[in-house]
Amino acid sequence: MKFEELTLAQAAAAITRGDLSSVELTQFLLQRIAKWNPSINAFITVTGERAFRDASQTDSHFKAGKYLGPLHGIPIAVKDLFETAGLRTTGGSRILADYVPSIDAAVVRKLREHGAVLIGKTNLHEWAVGATNINPHYGSTRNPWDPTRVPGGSSGGSAAALAARMCFGALGTDTGGSIRIPSAACGVVGLKPTHGLVSMTGVMPFSWSMDHAGPMALNVEDCAILLDAIRGYDPTDPESAQRTTEENYHNSIHRPVEGLRLAIPKNYFFDAVESDVQRAVEGAVKIFEKSGANVSEVTFPEVEEDLKAAGVIRLAEGATVHRKDLLERRSEIGPDVLERLDWGLHVPLIDYVHAKRVQALKVRMRAQFFEAYDLLATPTIPIEPPIIEGLNSVQAARELVRFTVPFNLAGLPAISLPCGFSRNGLPIGLQLVAGHWKETLLLAAAYSYEAMTDWKNKTPPGIQ
Repeated sequence: MKFEELTLAQAAAAITRGDLSSVELTQFLLQRIAKWNPSINAFITVTGERAFRDASQTDSHFKAGKYLGPLHGIPIAVKDLFETAGLRTTGGSRILADYVPSIDAAVVRKLREHGAVLIGKTNLHEWAVGATNINPHYGSTRNPWDPTRVPGGSSGGSAAALAARMCFGALGTDTGGSIRIPSAACGVVGLKPTHGLVSMTGVMPFSWSMDHAGPMALNVEDCAILLDAIRGYDPTDPESAQRTTEENYHNSIHRPVEGLRLAIPKNYFFDAVESDVQRAVEGAVKIFEKSGANVSEVTFPEVEEDLKAAGVIRLAEGATVHRKDLLERRSEIGPDVLERLDWGLHVPLIDYVHAKRVQALKVRMRAQFFEAYDLLATPTIPIEPPIIEGLNSVQAARELVRFTVPFNLAGLPAISLPCGFSRNGLPIGLQLVAGHWKETLLLAAAYSYEAMTDWKNKTPPGIQ
């Protein structure tokens, strides 16, 4: 059995059969991390001895008949924005280099309750305020498909760790595309759930009204397993939504999707797109058509207004979160993050109020759109992952978030999954978007597409 070829679901099945132990999986991954992290730089903190101890404990529980579900004994990585009891949580910031929380973030606690083993804390763009994962404090994360290029961000460490087979699943956060962008750039799957489905308690904020936490994995099934574990109402999170029913996402991925109403935007989302990206996404749409989807070209209205409002809200709220450090510890903040948050620090109140009004209107407008259509399909990012050398992170972020940030503003669920490769051998991402609380439909459609292609579970050629 080649551990590096296992998905999360396959590793879980091997544990339940008694073919593998959590200790064996943990040992394998720590060896992978020791081999590949020095060049990829996906992790800020590796748990090592603690991971072995937790893995041994989950193995003992399994032998005693205490099985906690498909995450039992599975090594998982989390972005270093999630607080972890007894383990430093840096947020990718020099200022927080020695911060050690006393309790876990709500979703980290849920992972532990489901038997997951924390293998490490992944690298990120400082405070999640960026899309390249170029970090002046902990070093830039590099794309396993081409180490001269960015992995996308701000959850780039999680995506790179997955692509290099240094974990079986990961958590990221997404305020303007920070789960989906690196998933597309690194050839993995990343889901931004509906705003409020997954608790943000214990996650360092960027923008309270646009922050999302979600799963990242090698394929759609693994994302569904992770989402089942971390979703749910949290009364300690003011943004958390109380749902009367909770679907089992993993059990629902096989539901039929014939007759799916798939919308393809003829405006904005294919403007200034690299030809390889357009070709791959158009090919994905043809696969949906062959599977029985009803495809319609549509106008997705007023997207530019979404981008303006989202920019004001994210950076104004981000500057509020980090105001004290902006005023007192400026020299310790990375230059691109300082530039963006300084802009947010000077947003006029009247602009912020207007942007919040636009956000409220867009939540309703987008909900009405998804009464007529089941899914919207777009490229995740319009370009190949940029080359690190000489890159301006502020300019790169503007380009990378163009197709993702509108769905943060409206709080809609969106997933990125591989749909091909460029002529340079770099992954290309397909973004699917659904109506609020339609994760079951979204995952089923993504799983159906994935089953008809061979893009999933690919390993970068230089990573052995």
